[in-house]
Amino acid sequence: MTDDKTKVGEPDRSRVSADQDYEVQYFAEKNGLSPQQVRDLIARFGNSREKLEKAAKELHSSGGDLMRLKRRSA
Repeated sequence: MTDDKTKVGEPDRSRVSADQDYEVQYFAEKNGLSPQQVRDLIARFGNSREKLEKAAKELHSSGGDLMRLKRRSA
């Protein structure tokens, strides 16, 4: 499915879509993760870019162990 270019702005920029390979790849490269790690983070924490960036930093500090990360609520 292609990205709907008419849906732009803050709501679109503040989220990472697990269905969009280029978004996952960009976030992965920016944060030193694999695309699968990004998809795992999205599944666990949701697609909020802010929450994912915090989780990515914690993932690095935990030695890459996703199970040691605490699940956050809204």
